[in-house]
Amino acid sequence: MGMNLSSNGVSSNPNVTPMIDVMLVLLIIFMITIPQINAGFKATPPQGQNLKPKPEEDSDQVLGIDEEGQYWFNKALIRAEDLETLTRNTFEGRDESILYVKAHKDLSYDKVLAALDIVAKGGVTVAALISDQSPGTESLVESDRLFQNSGGGGN
Repeated sequence: MGMNLSSNGVSSNPNVTPMIDVMLVLLIIFMITIPQINAGFKATPPQGQNLKPKPEEDSDQVLGIDEEGQYWFNKALIRAEDLETLTRNTFEGRDESILYVKAHKDLSYDKVLAALDIVAKGGVTVAALISDQSPGTESLVESDRLFQNSGGGGN
């Protein structure tokens, strides 16, 4: 911030130091983020081994999809056309809208995804997919094994 006191008293030279500081910071940010954006996102989906048993509660809302693709809402058979309306009526006025989805293991993924789209339109904000422990495996989480050995787990 220099001032040149000439004969007229005021100089009109702009102070470009803050602009250069901002430009250098932006340059550094772009130099760091661009390579990571180009690298892509890689993830390995979780396996069904470390599952903690959770008994069903009466307040849980469960959508079942059998091997033919039929919908069962809280163990009652419903038509596909009624699923959105039923979920909207069920979760209306609730603070939480969690729906547990239990689909047959041989059902194609697009049918499960179609059901998730329908319930999302019906107001479900969280859809939790239910899975079983892989046969012949045991949870690697110590607290899960203690829970199962104490007789507290199981369905």
